[in-house]
Amino acid sequence: MIRRLSAIALAVLVTGSAVVLVQQPRPATAERRAQDPVVIGHRGASAHRPEHTLLSYETAIALGADYIEPDLVSTKDHVLVARHENEIAATTDVENHPEFAARRTTKTIDGRAVTGWFTEDFTLAELRTLRAEERIPDLRPENTAFDGLAQIPTFEEVVRLARRSGVGVYPETKHPSYFDSVGLSLEEPLLEVLGRYGWRGRHDPVFIQSFETANLRDLRKRTRLPLVQLVNATGAPYDWTAAGDPRTYDTMVSPAGLREVAGYADGIGVDTRRVVPLDAEGRTQRPTPLVQDAHRAGLLVHAWTVRPENSQLPVDFRAGNPASPVYPRATGDVAGWLERLYRLGLDGVFSDDPGVARAVRDRIR
Repeated sequence: MIRRLSAIALAVLVTGSAVVLVQQPRPATAERRAQDPVVIGHRGASAHRPEHTLLSYETAIALGADYIEPDLVSTKDHVLVARHENEIAATTDVENHPEFAARRTTKTIDGRAVTGWFTEDFTLAELRTLRAEERIPDLRPENTAFDGLAQIPTFEEVVRLARRSGVGVYPETKHPSYFDSVGLSLEEPLLEVLGRYGWRGRHDPVFIQSFETANLRDLRKRTRLPLVQLVNATGAPYDWTAAGDPRTYDTMVSPAGLREVAGYADGIGVDTRRVVPLDAEGRTQRPTPLVQDAHRAGLLVHAWTVRPENSQLPVDFRAGNPASPVYPRATGDVAGWLERLYRLGLDGVFSDDPGVARAVRDRIR
């Protein structure tokens, strides 16, 4: 029988595949944000449990995350739920439910054709009949042991868990332009849920993030909660592309672009390659001035995503025999990579293994 992890002030020591829980006091989230880089449990603790499940969020809390990160999409009846995408074939057992076979369809999401099953075509009650599965079983085969154990959580359930556990939440609005276009705007229910639990002010342990810009500008008029502009390594915000705006994320991270972002957001959440570029072979290069430029503009800088597997690390932080069939999913020198990032002055990191991210932070602070 698998029991849920306690969501109260625990630290986790991971030795091989064993997880040992030991009691450890948890400082208040606001105090952590003021003193140290924050550790953000990326989709929970997705290195250890299927992402965007209460199992994953509880594990992240036990591992010492300061924030847990739900990606948010909407159901047909306008309830926010935590999923990596609104298309759910890769993260649930929906394909095994013949009663929903006719709902498989193709939609255009952010200019791209996507085929599958979509949350906005299901009521919450219908989604509750599904069970979560590991999204990347080839990379995280151990996580498949938890397939079928968890439901899709609502955003309110994630907030309730965070409040009870003394951590913050870091929600991302997924495809906000698309959800606006189908009459299921994400921002209103997002603020309503947060407000219901008393989180409304600039010092509350919440960061609201988005890859688009228009919804963040709109949120700035509605809330004092901290907002974070996400910045990909390439491309442009979809709302810019849809409007014919030629600017890209490269424009956004220029000194002038950062000053513009500071007019509506409190921070940027950037691909690690924006901070430490990689060459054609995947080796790290000299850091960029982005962290310093953003700080001069008054912006926090959080970097994503630090993952432990060799295939997800820069080449110079990989470990083991590249000829081994398990090399891509074997754990590399993730602690060394984290230390390098922290020493560049980041204000936080998104990590699939928040236990390692917290341990390295606490060791070098």
